[in-house]
Amino acid sequence: MFRLPFLFIITGMIGFFVFHGASILTLFDWLHQNLRGPGGWFYTHIFVLGWATMLAMGAVYQLINVILQSTIYSQKLGYVHYAFFTVGLSGLLYGFVTMKTMYIAGFATLAFIGIILFAVNIGVTLWRANKWDAITISAACAVLYLVLTGLIGMWMGINFYTGNRTALHERLLGAHIWLGTLGWFGMLITGFSYKMLPMFYLSHHYPIQLQWVTMVTWNGAVVFGAVSFLLGGGFWTTWLALLLVAAALIFYNIHLLQIKKHRVKPNPGHGIRWSIYAAQFLLLFVGVLLLYALVFPAQLLHTKMVLLAGWVYLGGWVSFTILCYVSKIIPFLWWTHKFGKLAGRPGTPLMADLLDDKKVRIGVSVIALCLLLVFTAILIDSEMLIVISGIALSISSVLYMILIGRVFRR
Repeated sequence: MFRLPFLFIITGMIGFFVFHGASILTLFDWLHQNLRGPGGWFYTHIFVLGWATMLAMGAVYQLINVILQSTIYSQKLGYVHYAFFTVGLSGLLYGFVTMKTMYIAGFATLAFIGIILFAVNIGVTLWRANKWDAITISAACAVLYLVLTGLIGMWMGINFYTGNRTALHERLLGAHIWLGTLGWFGMLITGFSYKMLPMFYLSHHYPIQLQWVTMVTWNGAVVFGAVSFLLGGGFWTTWLALLLVAAALIFYNIHLLQIKKHRVKPNPGHGIRWSIYAAQFLLLFVGVLLLYALVFPAQLLHTKMVLLAGWVYLGGWVSFTILCYVSKIIPFLWWTHKFGKLAGRPGTPLMADLLDDKKVRIGVSVIALCLLLVFTAILIDSEMLIVISGIALSISSVLYMILIGRVFRR
């Protein structure tokens, strides 16, 4: 069973290198350009699908077994899903670079078939396990939102091919982004953290009521926001959707502190500590954004504000949290795969021996600092700072991923 998650995780790491390598080669030129063009589409999709989603799918295949204490419905279907999604995504990215519409349409269809196969596999697994709590419902909702994101993306592709660039296309774009970011990544990270953080902290007897409150509030934000975009809602519906996000983040952060309060292990690893800081920073940003939008309503959906919010959410929370979690997930998977049967024998390394936590602390600290510089550069419109901080972010991220990848050499 370990090969399937590894396949997705290693492919996601390759996508991570491609994104940052391409960004360095272009000196982050794409960030100055309109994201709604071939360059922006390429970078957005390699980051969201090639890195974050690819690795998230691998994590789902592994963690769903831990959560349900049962095997996935079909490993073979998982490999077929991998083939469709990877070939589809690769062709889609090539289509963006060359702007060949037929390539984009054909390979986007293959990638969407991969998403459907993933949803079927996880859906049947959850249905057969019949274990419904905040963790499994969050996972099910996340996969549903991923399917809806892909479905709307296909709809937008048809609009693009037929030249139907009406107001509906703009509304579909808003819902596509909202469901993919808040729905897919948001539900997945919050839901899985209910399982992983207590494992890493060795927490027991903590209250779980806020897991349900967070899940309901977050789902409300996703649905309300998506419907608002589809119906062409104005400032207040968007602001209220963000208010729901802020409320969900408040409940979520309080629950993380509850888990931490009931811990047995004082240090779960610096990656896990930083993942909590990232959730707190996101809450702070959303709170400030809500207040700022009340004073300057016209700025809420301004291009610069959307770009900044996208970087804070996807780069500062989604991707950064994944980077934090892989410092624990990959050593755990690799140690179990290679040394699990040798546990206790002389010469067998401990799990903590596979990755130096001090280097993890340095890595995530530098990446966090670089992200803050990128946010500042976007905020003050400094082209020079965007280039410098962007390159520093890419170099530090690549070095950190090399550190994580060295686990496989043990």
